[in-house]
Amino acid sequence: MQLTLDTKFALYTPPKGQLLKWVGNKQKFASEIARFFPVDFNTFYEPFVGSGAVLATVCPNHGVGSDAFKPLIEIWQKLKEDPRGLVEWYAINRNRLEKEDKIAVYESVKASFNNKQNGLDFLFLTRSCYGGIVRFRQGDGYMSTPCGPHTPISVESFKKRVLEWSRRMTNVNFIHADYKEIFAQASEGDLIYCDPPYSHSQGILYGAQSFKLEELFNEISDAKRKGIKVALSIDGTKKSGNFLCDLPIPENVFEEEISISVGRSMLKRFQMEGQTLEEELVTDRLLLNYKV
Repeated sequence: MQLTLDTKFALYTPPKGQLLKWVGNKQKFASEIARFFPVDFNTFYEPFVGSGAVLATVCPNHGVGSDAFKPLIEIWQKLKEDPRGLVEWYAINRNRLEKEDKIAVYESVKASFNNKQNGLDFLFLTRSCYGGIVRFRQGDGYMSTPCGPHTPISVESFKKRVLEWSRRMTNVNFIHADYKEIFAQASEGDLIYCDPPYSHSQGILYGAQSFKLEELFNEISDAKRKGIKVALSIDGTKKSGNFLCDLPIPENVFEEEISISVGRSMLKRFQMEGQTLEEELVTDRLLLNYKV
């Protein structure tokens, strides 16, 4: 869908590099997504903050980033309150790679995290696990993603990213909360950007265990009645063999639909043991409950 944008909409520039390595990260596409955000809004909310790519791209004057997964929010809170301390968190485990085997270090950090979930361990795991794919066993919640083939970025490189991201998040508060709490907190004139778990993802993926898309649609409908603008990134057309995903999008909730190509499916590559899959293209829909 081609749209002619007027002065009500702004151009945004994303950070130079990812802070967290994350499957479904919108880093490369954040500026395109944010092109369809209005310039004038009160508070910007991102209730499925994940990698924070869109939030950092917008750099709101008043912002709230939240997530139901506490170790993730601990990382973002550390960035906001103590960026130097966040670098130290990363260095604790990253520096071990200079003397110890990478897989052995990874497995020990993963064991520590699974014994007691915490932001310090989770930070290293996101930068070290395969493709940034954070998955949990359905039975006991054990994080089971193996170590990735790449070498995690150096402490110095991570420090540079922390400094940039910290500046971008100056006016953002990070809270541990379910997305429904955030919708209840928002008011007329606010803007909410949602990037929830993909509806066709396996239930073992981070965030997908208890999420129900229909409930989110209800929240967006209520928000529209209250004068709250909501932008939703959701599955578009994902080709998987001969299977084409589609979603039961409710009528009279969304005013615009924009297709945004997000490239190859890292999740499918992981499932197929690292093969490059030319057919696994993913297109996101950006659904807006307001007119552009």
